[in-house]
Amino acid sequence: MINEIISMNGYGIYVWSAFAFTLISFSVLYAVIKVQLVKEKIKFDAKYSTLTSEKKKTIRTQEAYKGILASNSVSKI
Repeated sequence: MINEIISMNGYGIYVWSAFAFTLISFSVLYAVIKVQLVKEKIKFDAKYSTLTSEKKKTIRTQEAYKGILASNSVSKI
């Protein structure tokens, strides 16, 4: 029973290699995007921490800043 599922009438090597390739590709893509996200967050935090309190108040009212905060609180990458 298990051998039939694995071999798939001779097509198993193609199916399982395609499945493995897809899984590896998505894993690498996820890792690359996560690393880029962390780098961008570090850049954002470094730039934001050097601002004066008046500029911080101005930035908090901007839509782009609200979008960044909303996406950071929802995204758990």
